Amino acid sequence: MTVAEETEVTLAVGQQKELPVAPDPAGRHPDPEMHAILEIGVRSRGRPGHPGAPVPGTGPALAEVLIVDTSRSMLHPAAKLHAAKDATVAAVRMLPDGTAFAVLSGRFDATLVHPGAGSAVLAVAGPGEREAAERAVRILDADGGTAIGTWLDLARWLLKDHPAPVKHVLLLTDGRNEHDHRAPMSLETALDACEGRFVCDAWGIGDDWDADLLLRITRRLHGRARAVRAESELTAAYEELVAGLLGTAVPELRIRLTPTPGTVIRRVKQVVPSEQELPPVPAGSGGRGAEYVTRAWGDEVRHFQVVLTADPTGRETGEDLQLAAVEIAVPDFGRPVRLPAPQPVLVRWTDNPLDASRQHPGVRRHELYQQASAAVAGAYRAWLRGTDGRDTADRDLTRALALAAELGDTHLLGALRLIEAAPGTGRVRTGLKDVDWQHLILSSALTTPPEQPSVASAEGSAQGGVAARSAEGAGTPPGSGVPQGAASPGSAVPHEAVPPASAGPSLPVRPDGLVECPGCAWLGPADSVYCGGRCGRPLRGAPA
Repeated sequence: MTVAEETEVTLAVGQQKELPVAPDPAGRHPDPEMHAILEIGVRSRGRPGHPGAPVPGTGPALAEVLIVDTSRSMLHPAAKLHAAKDATVAAVRMLPDGTAFAVLSGRFDATLVHPGAGSAVLAVAGPGEREAAERAVRILDADGGTAIGTWLDLARWLLKDHPAPVKHVLLLTDGRNEHDHRAPMSLETALDACEGRFVCDAWGIGDDWDADLLLRITRRLHGRARAVRAESELTAAYEELVAGLLGTAVPELRIRLTPTPGTVIRRVKQVVPSEQELPPVPAGSGGRGAEYVTRAWGDEVRHFQVVLTADPTGRETGEDLQLAAVEIAVPDFGRPVRLPAPQPVLVRWTDNPLDASRQHPGVRRHELYQQASAAVAGAYRAWLRGTDGRDTADRDLTRALALAAELGDTHLLGALRLIEAAPGTGRVRTGLKDVDWQHLILSSALTTPPEQPSVASAEGSAQGGVAARSAEGAGTPPGSGVPQGAASPGSAVPHEAVPPASAGPSLPVRPDGLVECPGCAWLGPADSVYCGGRCGRPLRGAPA
């Protein structure tokens, strides 16, 4: 396999480095939290043949479980069940030969529709298996209630021992999990058992699905929540989703954070294209670091927010110090991957309150999205109160519109204007249905990066910058082969993101190939840019 066929991963760290060392003029104690935005991009180049085809010697790339809600409500109207069947069949037909798959039917419990009740293994796609699955799907009927925890648990059981690098569940429902209390496994218990086992995308259909339920599932299982406004749209939506899965460039990508002594990792979460908390897993044996697992990357860019705390006591002011190192790791899955160099998260302790008050644009942007989502939720709750909540609903809608405009998010603005009585009024229109609000809640959960790259200051106030564009704003569709905002090999490197590798260390290299930090005697590789020990000071340009 040639270099042209490899997958490239890019990394940029954006942050406002200054943190205060003393109380502000009002006597308030400084916030020790350092917020950084990691912009990670994946680009696959020159991959021959079908992007979802298995790589020789690696086995199937995808194991897929399709869950169809067959509760009684899917017959009201029956168009929902017909659409679910058509979309499921279309998805099965797209699976390349050799792909493992199963179809489940969900009611009070879950039933294995194909490869058949009692089977302990997934079917393997081929002409005969695809036709058999289609026949089984076509005769599905609807009855009973909705208990989604049991559906997910059966999917977990089917996928638990499968070696495919991408394990995915596609769940469709029209309901609200109303029989969770009667199920042998609650949804919360099932999510605990399934987290980290597979990625789940959840779809709503009809007029009675619950956006919060879909978001609860997908945020735990690292998928995306979506819905169709008309039943006829579902087949095309499924085909687009499966095509994206088959184009997966990296099945698993790990963000590895190694803090310097005295630094604590408070949290890491994805903030673009949606918000998801990432739980840590140990990185190696006995080290200070932690890893954060993300899955099923196509050609795309995602943003992650890292929050660190550190104590400024005894540290020098006005000097860049390393708080943590960021690395990207990709487990071997049979294709070459070019990884970016590790990059630092820095701090510059300052007693200047103006310096310490600045905020990185990516952090501010995420805060605005949280406020917009809260405003939408508030407007919906007020709308449920009828006449009594009308004024509150209008105020919250006006607030959400202003935030969407400030964000420049055309997708969210469009969704809000479907709720607004007339452009510019800020009033909730009459005649809305509950499902109109559910679509808006899903829209408010999607996030995009700034349309224009952020500009790093000459003083390094935005190390790395955030250079991505939104898929809608930049006119670059997902899966186009160009990760929005990812730096290509020939593009300019963001200011201070990667110190020049050719500069070489100013410190003398010991016979064992290491350099010693003059501040704390830490020993590290000869090309180290910052001390990885107690002091975290820059090593390039340090006195010999």
